[in-house]
Amino acid sequence: MRNALKNRNFNARLMYLFYAPDIQTTLTLPEEESNHCVQVLRRSEGDEIMVTDGIGQLYHCVVTNPHRKHCEVRIERVETPEPLHAGYVHIAVAPTKNIDRLEWAIEKCVEIGVDEISLILCDHSERKAVNYDRLQKILVSAAKQSLKTRFPVLHPLVKMTDLHADGDLFIAHCIEGYKATDSKQALRDQVVRGHKTTILIGAEGDFSPEEVEWALTQGYKPVSLGAARLRTETAAVVACHTAVLINE
Repeated sequence: MRNALKNRNFNARLMYLFYAPDIQTTLTLPEEESNHCVQVLRRSEGDEIMVTDGIGQLYHCVVTNPHRKHCEVRIERVETPEPLHAGYVHIAVAPTKNIDRLEWAIEKCVEIGVDEISLILCDHSERKAVNYDRLQKILVSAAKQSLKTRFPVLHPLVKMTDLHADGDLFIAHCIEGYKATDSKQALRDQVVRGHKTTILIGAEGDFSPEEVEWALTQGYKPVSLGAARLRTETAAVVACHTAVLINE
């Protein structure tokens, strides 16, 4: 939470962020958030809380009706915190066989500051289905925990060749000597501050040669994430951190 909501002097009691996408029109927290506010955190009438709509707005609110199912609030003022980094970071990753590893990767990428996550089905993918709703809940939880007011977009699983991506395109594959023209550069040397960046991370068996060929024809540049061989979920986090760090 070190970099979240830069230059804000929050009281320690306010260092929890509630998520209510319709807060401006309903003035009510969703049931799960209401329960956490009233039952778990013991907020009562007159207490100040921070609420976000997940699309960039921060609402300074006061609890007016501390009901555990529909906690009502009054909006005192609204802020639009500046983005934590320049540019736009899009990570497209193949789900791991062990779903816990994918969930961990999504959580960490959100904390770091990813803007968009796509789940891609690759030739070597062992996991061909995911529980999208659960992953979305993990994303929301991580965004709130790290005090983000703009939540990343999470796309459902699609075939890699159906992925929609733009900006500066990169593919982090591990096939050595694939082509004489396939000269991999370090990702840290390729990311341009302020640009939109999309990075493909393959399945645990890596991308197939056919997938690498497809990516190259689509304008993706091959990149390296370092000398060490990384697991899929680790590669996603490293790629995200590298791109975000350059954009800070």
